[in-house]
Amino acid sequence: MPDGREAAVKAGYTMNPQAAAVKLLGRKEITDEIAALTKTQTPHISEAAAGYRRLAFGSTADVLRLVFCEDPPSKEELNEMNLFNVAEIKRPKGGGIEIKFFDRLKPLERLAEMSGEESVSGALPFYQALENAAERIGGAAEDEQED
Repeated sequence: MPDGREAAVKAGYTMNPQAAAVKLLGRKEITDEIAALTKTQTPHISEAAAGYRRLAFGSTADVLRLVFCEDPPSKEELNEMNLFNVAEIKRPKGGGIEIKFFDRLKPLERLAEMSGEESVSGALPFYQALENAAERIGGAAEDEQED
């Protein structure tokens, strides 16, 4: 299942995207849109496509925060971080930290193979619903500013 924080960022919510995702998922029109998009898809294909998209296009911002933080993060902070793209983390004997990411090309190849079974645009109803809602909210905000 897609990460709400990640979906909110992709929909344009850069200020506190986790809170934006929670707020958006509380709106009936968004949950209705997600339900409508999900009904037309085979669940296992949809979930696989969502995972492949996260691997291929996911953010590495939290990994960079982890690498450059001066103090080790708490368990709560680690649980909040998006480390989906990380394949392996090691601490070599000489010190430092070694992080290996999943290969982003392989999920792209799998998505291309799957495109015959399901459209890539239909692969992530959660992202699509957030993007649609963001466009509607953005349009409404622009209309309010013009008044």
